[in-house]
Amino acid sequence: MSAASTADYTRQDVFDPMVNPELFAGVRSRRIFAFCIDVIVIALLTFGAGVLVFFLGVFTLGLGFLLYGILPAAVALLYVAFTLGGPQASTLGMRAMGLEMRLWYGAKPYPLLAAVHVLLFWFSISLLTPLVLLVSLFSDRKRLLHDLILGVVVINSAYHQQHVGDHHQG
Repeated sequence: MSAASTADYTRQDVFDPMVNPELFAGVRSRRIFAFCIDVIVIALLTFGAGVLVFFLGVFTLGLGFLLYGILPAAVALLYVAFTLGGPQASTLGMRAMGLEMRLWYGAKPYPLLAAVHVLLFWFSISLLTPLVLLVSLFSDRKRLLHDLILGVVVINSAYHQQHVGDHHQG
């Protein structure tokens, strides 16, 4: 049954900055620190994967060494897909900073959406320069361009769990 066929079912935007401004308090600055933590975690994971690729390259007589070309991007993509798209709806850096990501109607993101989110981030930064991050200064929910495109918000997880709760999930 589709949402268009039911008259009483409509998804509503549950994250209103006018009703719950605490959901977005300090999100922008904590996202920057979360990003820095995630870069360190991804670098450590990439180093560990690099050691594995080295042994794979030795066992495949050099063929495995070709994986070094995609290793950092693959590790970062998998890291974001399975942490941001996981049950916690946040990367390790976001958890450390008390943040989580939700879809505009309250549901948690899934791994494919998380992977698309990081890909859009990479493309927007590389094509439109880091100045694209200034979009958050004009967004009432402090969202970045790739957040707006995908319809996601980054919120304070502690406030959300205490006051709003998970009963809004779609």
